[in-house]
Amino acid sequence: MTSMSRARVARRIAAGAAFGGGGIGLVGAAAVGLVLAELRMAKRVVGNGHSPHPPSAEGLYGRSYGAPYNRRTYGAPYGGVTDDPPLRLTMLGDSTAAGQGVHRARQTPGALIASGLAAVAERPVELRNVALPGAQSDDLDRQVALALENPTRVPDVCVIMIGANDVTHRMPPTRSVRHLSSAVRRLRTAGAEVVVGTCPDLGTIELVQQPLRWLARRASRQLAAAQTIGTVEQGGRTVSLGDMLGPEFEANPRELFGPDNYHPSAEGYATAAMAVLPTVCAALGLWPAEEERPDVSRREGFLPVARAAAEAASEAGTEVTAAMPTGPRGPWALLKRRRRRRVPATDPTPTTAAEPSA
Repeated sequence: MTSMSRARVARRIAAGAAFGGGGIGLVGAAAVGLVLAELRMAKRVVGNGHSPHPPSAEGLYGRSYGAPYNRRTYGAPYGGVTDDPPLRLTMLGDSTAAGQGVHRARQTPGALIASGLAAVAERPVELRNVALPGAQSDDLDRQVALALENPTRVPDVCVIMIGANDVTHRMPPTRSVRHLSSAVRRLRTAGAEVVVGTCPDLGTIELVQQPLRWLARRASRQLAAAQTIGTVEQGGRTVSLGDMLGPEFEANPRELFGPDNYHPSAEGYATAAMAVLPTVCAALGLWPAEEERPDVSRREGFLPVARAAAEAASEAGTEVTAAMPTGPRGPWALLKRRRRRRVPATDPTPTTAAEPSA
């Protein structure tokens, strides 16, 4: 499918989500049924009960940046240590956001993003994770309620990773996008920045065979593009996960897949976290201003939101954010291809009642 065709389909799905439609399919019903059967079989065959529950990664990251003496002693906020309250990061979504498939907290995407954010901000980061393995987009309503349950502790930034289970369980894409858009709107209204890691490419799962692999890839990318339109229209940003791990899977699938051969390994999650982290930092105003301008040499620029969404779905690691509210072909967005940055992973420090985190 061409980028323009994907843009048209994504625009129709997003419009159906906004206006209550529900009949727009990703691919033919029979084809989706085959993809569903193949993916569920892959889960049964490769899982074998060895996929562990996600380790709890909640807690405080970058504790060393929180000593209050530095600002009082040196009188500057840029000395590497600050008495500002921790930034609050909340993860929402499915097993990918929860970090299923790895054994250590520091290997989960939440821990990796929190560690990196603390290093960039030179400020502690408090991580909360309300993601649920197996969740579909209709679970986001419950997760958002948990994230916003304390109005005095609204997250500074939320990262949502969702969509794969919507495809495998045949949730109508208009319904999927409607739930995601509603979640982004509620979080943004509460004051949180929102970054969505869009639907990953299910065609990279090793045991999904052709031609079903092609169908899975097509369905995944169509949903990812529609998710981008819905998110950007509600004031969030997206990062396409897509086939980010495709080349690595082909070269060494045993290293990039986890023990169950279905969820990512620690290295796989690190690859995804490296792509999401720069957008999280940019959403919080922590990225250098010169890097916020589009770089023509990296094929960045302003595009109609549907076209930007389609291009992002075709190239993993691409960011889309709102730019101008109107244009000749509707809202416009800024498409960015940010440089990925790896940071050392750290374990969380548990927060306690004696240790206020705000």
